[in-house]
Amino acid sequence: MQTTEVDMAGFAKGNSFTLVAEDPVGYRAKVSPNIVAVRTLNDGSSLTYAALDDRIARCASLLHGLFGSRGDQFRVAGLARNCVDLLVLAFACQRIRAIFVPLNWRLNAAELSAIIADCDPELVVYEPEFEPVAKGLAEHAPRVMLFPFGGGPDGLDARLAAAGPTVRLKGDADLPAILLYTSGTTGTPKGVILTRRNLFYSAVNFSFVGEVTPGSVTFCDLPFFHTIGLVAIARTTLMMGGTLVISDRFMPDRTIACLNDETLGVTHYFAVPQMASILRDQPGYAPDRMRRLKAIFIGGAPLPPPLVAAYLADGVALVNGYGMSEAGTVMHMPLDADAIATRHGSIGFPAPLIELKICDQDGREVDAGEIGEIWLKGPSVTPGYWNKPDQTQAAFTNGWFRSGDMAKRDEDGFHILADRLKDMFISGGENVYPAEIEGVIAGHPAVAEVAVIGVPDSRWGEVGVAFVVLRPGESVSEETLKALCAQTLAAYKRPAHIVYSDAIPRNAAGKPQKHVLRDHWSKNPATAEA
Repeated sequence: MQTTEVDMAGFAKGNSFTLVAEDPVGYRAKVSPNIVAVRTLNDGSSLTYAALDDRIARCASLLHGLFGSRGDQFRVAGLARNCVDLLVLAFACQRIRAIFVPLNWRLNAAELSAIIADCDPELVVYEPEFEPVAKGLAEHAPRVMLFPFGGGPDGLDARLAAAGPTVRLKGDADLPAILLYTSGTTGTPKGVILTRRNLFYSAVNFSFVGEVTPGSVTFCDLPFFHTIGLVAIARTTLMMGGTLVISDRFMPDRTIACLNDETLGVTHYFAVPQMASILRDQPGYAPDRMRRLKAIFIGGAPLPPPLVAAYLADGVALVNGYGMSEAGTVMHMPLDADAIATRHGSIGFPAPLIELKICDQDGREVDAGEIGEIWLKGPSVTPGYWNKPDQTQAAFTNGWFRSGDMAKRDEDGFHILADRLKDMFISGGENVYPAEIEGVIAGHPAVAEVAVIGVPDSRWGEVGVAFVVLRPGESVSEETLKALCAQTLAAYKRPAHIVYSDAIPRNAAGKPQKHVLRDHWSKNPATAEA
């Protein structure tokens, strides 16, 4: 797409452009210092852009004083539910050429330890709720320093109060700024590298498709360890000069109260389909009090058409999109009621600064109506994975990032996700990779073979079903296998169902035929047998 090339070369090719090479809060602190930048829903606190900028500057000074002697690109990890200071850490790291690593607090200690071993941070700042986990991580990283968010003599508040603001170091737009960890199909955690340039253009893309402006009030209770929370929502809002309302967790009654608060005037809310369904069933749901709401933005899974229609009947737009850690916002439905009502299942058009094509297995673009893999190019696309050159090389073909997701487009240019090239499924808005679960179950001595699929679930969107073949003469209970998974896997990854089978259907190449397993499950989910 020619527009992208012009923007990249003419708009921000050099490193001197402040918003690309650095963070946007400093600019907003100059031009709109007294506008409220962030509000925290659970304690009612707020910070103006001037106050937020000062806190970031003090944090940058603190981090540079602690670790600056080690050079650029040292890593700082944050382990906490959504809070202002996770964003403060992220922006402070960018100002001094360090790298911020938001940790998924839903993972267990074993999973987090693998991430810590890979990114090797100098510091982990943790929420007191997660102190035992943080101290356990330190056992696997002897050089790491730990201290908590919040108060106390060793807490972040006291350290920032003692620190003076620092001058920003000249940035390089193409240095890593954030690592977002996402599990691969092998179950090995991968750190997606996001540079300053990636972050800037990801925010620009969402500002276009989400119509985020200086008057926007965005509300986020999706976690900041995902790209939608940390980049699409938080970074876009602060870049555009809006107000970001932060919730530390999804609590339906509190979320409804916030959306109904006409003095706050939320314009953008973000959810997964299960959250949207729960909210509409709340006793306090009052769409007539959400008159400033442009839309509820949905990610993580397809939207059920009846839910879209029900919200539209209430005058609330429920819009779906498609994005990924490696590229940010990729596609999105327009905020148009007619398009939303008539394009069920669509994820809309590519974002303006994304080049996208749908390709067959040989890399040739397919025609409208044909299914192919989504290939991407553009300034928001990651340069690769941390410490994984082979996987980085495998992810790109002739400069195009291969998403691993299948889609088709219609004659009008609307896109629909058709299938996943990989076997990933999405449970409660979280990506789940069957190979990781299979590896755990296969470790039991009674198990000969295992294959895991995702199946529809009314509560979580999808859950896992593990088809297990036992060794001759061996036995193991469903409870034992689930307990084994609980030792090493986060709750959302653990299979909801165990099905014992005589064999796993395989093709001539020996690969499991998971479509056969899905067919068996759909016909008789209670006792599906392969």
